[in-house]
Amino acid sequence: MSSIEIGRRVFEVQASALQESGSRIDDSFDKAVAMILETTGRVIVSGMGKSGIIGNKIAATLASTGTPSFSVHPAEAYHGDLGMFTKQDIAILISSSGETEEVIRLIPSLRYFGVKMIALVGNSESTLGRNCDLILDISVEREACPNNLAPTTSTTVSLAMGDALSVALIEKRNFQPRDFAAFHPGGSLGRRLLTRVHDVMHTPVPVNSPSDSIRDIIMTVTQGGLGLTVVVTEGKINGLITDGDLRRALYDRESFEGLTASDVMTRSPMTINDSEMFAHAENIMLKANITALLVVNSNGALSGILKLQDASLVN
Repeated sequence: MSSIEIGRRVFEVQASALQESGSRIDDSFDKAVAMILETTGRVIVSGMGKSGIIGNKIAATLASTGTPSFSVHPAEAYHGDLGMFTKQDIAILISSSGETEEVIRLIPSLRYFGVKMIALVGNSESTLGRNCDLILDISVEREACPNNLAPTTSTTVSLAMGDALSVALIEKRNFQPRDFAAFHPGGSLGRRLLTRVHDVMHTPVPVNSPSDSIRDIIMTVTQGGLGLTVVVTEGKINGLITDGDLRRALYDRESFEGLTASDVMTRSPMTINDSEMFAHAENIMLKANITALLVVNSNGALSGILKLQDASLVN
């Protein structure tokens, strides 16, 4: 069998296992979500070996989507880290066999502390399955490994179950993109969703009066470096002139002689308040198919220019 065929077979085996596991989700899943929603403590995830690595990811996803969570190595927990648990917490214990010694040894202590336990387990009749409050079935027919030994399909299903819990909790908490950004301020999404228009707008704003000549406008546009100028009278916005407007005006006429700003400007240009989120401004520009927005303050006075290319500043 070629490497390509082997690779495809692994995807097929794991896809089939995921579909089968998804079909087995039942009331226990609903109860697990409710249990996590109701707790005033944290969700602490623990597993050994590859299951522990999956547990790290599950805990990280929960924590970044509004559910306080962290992972604990079961062996280290047994040697002091059990002090991290409180009776308000919920433990998610992961073991495909349900007989992983390091995980099983946690059960008496967690019971003593009053910690509720959710098992991600492949055998409901195992020691882990019989001693936890809820069971989430992660059983698989076989691993993708040809020897049916290396954790492959089972870890994939475990990861998917953790993602399913996280997504259900996102929905139940009505966790929004802005909430996500608050937990990811260093990422591109966080910067975009937390950045306000006044943080990236351009100032000073190139301006002309309605009676200015085309020559005056070209000079202002060139010196401003933004490819546009705003037509203003006594602080009131009359219109917007872009270099595109100038090209279109020249295309339609043989000469600019006698033309003024009021003849070529776009009247009633779109504006946005300087306190709005940049993401909102970006959506406006994309939907309207424009590359610039005039920025106004709370009094409606012109305070800056926002360019669609400024998105690169917050990525």
